[in-house]
Amino acid sequence: MKIPSPILRTYQNLHSWTGIIAGLFLFIGFFAGALTMFKEPIDSWSSPPELTLSHPQTTNYDHLIDLATSQFPAVIKGFTLDLNPSHSPLTWYESGNARELGLNDSIRHASLDPQGQLISVLETPNELANLIDYLHQSAGIPGELGHHLVGGYIVGFAALIYFLALVSGFIFLLPTLTKSFFALRKNKGPSRFWLDSHNLLGITSFPFHIIIALTAVVFAFHDFFYAGLSLIYGEVALFERSSAAAVAYQIDALPNISEHINAAQAYVSGYQVQTISFFGLNTTTPFATLTLLNEHEMMRGPLYDYLYMNPYTLEITGSTLTPGNEGIWSRIVASFFALHFGSYGGQWVRWVYFILGLGGAALFYTGNLLWLEKRRNKHSIEQSKSYTRMAALTVGVCLGCIAGVMAAILITKWATSSALKVNEIYVWVYYTTFLGALGYAFWQGAAKAAIHLLNLIILLCLLIPITSLGTALLLPTPWFNTHDQAWYVELIAVLFAGIAYFGQQKVKQRAHHGEQNSIWFIASPAVKQRISAQNLEANS
Repeated sequence: MKIPSPILRTYQNLHSWTGIIAGLFLFIGFFAGALTMFKEPIDSWSSPPELTLSHPQTTNYDHLIDLATSQFPAVIKGFTLDLNPSHSPLTWYESGNARELGLNDSIRHASLDPQGQLISVLETPNELANLIDYLHQSAGIPGELGHHLVGGYIVGFAALIYFLALVSGFIFLLPTLTKSFFALRKNKGPSRFWLDSHNLLGITSFPFHIIIALTAVVFAFHDFFYAGLSLIYGEVALFERSSAAAVAYQIDALPNISEHINAAQAYVSGYQVQTISFFGLNTTTPFATLTLLNEHEMMRGPLYDYLYMNPYTLEITGSTLTPGNEGIWSRIVASFFALHFGSYGGQWVRWVYFILGLGGAALFYTGNLLWLEKRRNKHSIEQSKSYTRMAALTVGVCLGCIAGVMAAILITKWATSSALKVNEIYVWVYYTTFLGALGYAFWQGAAKAAIHLLNLIILLCLLIPITSLGTALLLPTPWFNTHDQAWYVELIAVLFAGIAYFGQQKVKQRAHHGEQNSIWFIASPAVKQRISAQNLEANS
């Protein structure tokens, strides 16, 4: 396929500059997004086991709700019934809410003891998993604009120009695609090898990246899309709303929990009810949200599909499920959401998305390195300040993000076991590590900082499973996680340690034995002396 050279150059420039602008934001988004594939295991791993109360018999859920509402008035505002035995059966917020990330929220857990009496415990929920998700959505950029994250808009814009980078890169590669698709040419120098690796990552995961880019734009700017549709539809409601009752309902008239479960199963078969959240039970507009799990279907949420009903009449008012009345467009949107979240196909799909997410992060990292390699001065060991600053920024942001997340995970169990405010510690630990790594990269230069930061990442990752063992053996109350996937955290930490070690060896090899005019070269004292002499001679 022959494409004129001017067009190819245009697409190459478009690909390079859009990739550079978006790359660092999206590295954080993809790295954190890969970890959110296991958000539930991370949440379980980071929560002390003594805060999970045992479940009563299924027939006692109604008695549990009756006792809780009589002893704690706050329950009437809203509560969640969890049918998963590895979680407390009944929880509600005494301060804060589930819609916002609060570092000092309070949640009360409740259950029944063997004698049928109410037992409860008040806790500040561990937000480690939600903070990682926050990085995924906002790249760690603080602040809110309206009810949206400022970082969310920035990541959405980055995703938009990332889409342009994907399309332009694909067009640029078309003429040589059949020849160099699976070529990894080590014998033509490091630059060619990294270019081949970058192209292979991009082309093999091209459909995945297109879906992620488009859905990220929708997530960031959906309010603007709805505002545009409102101008078209005028006063016609975009979404059907349930009508209010003539009088307020009373919780005494709430049907049994088994009836809610039966109503959901009658609406759609093959799904398991995971949780039921009730809101506004003593108002004229009560509603219940049920989360439903079927790993053989494409679910709209990160973990579940959703079904909405009137908790008193059991009328289904909406859902994200196939049998719903929302029409083909809602199902298409639900499918795109599922493709973004990886919420289908069970655990093996989550591992595939985890690998694709890490591959995406590697795509942005290698893309920046290729941009730097192409623009280095090949006739001088010393490079321009703009060049070295961009290299330091790339190393500091990418490796600083990884080190910050690993440091937060490492501190989890020790901080949780103390009287410290663990969620605030997460914020301090992540941003201190991230900004420290960024500053260190500018101070020491990209090559030296990369080696040292990779060593730090290896250390942090290996200390995570050691910490798990230590808290299980040394704490007054041994910390054993009961979630069947909590061990994924240790597995991922060891995996990252291996990847970081491989990267550290490659950087070290090139730093001491590579091209002297490369960004990865670390000059010896003799070389530095020669450079100084050359500079003096040039200035004389």
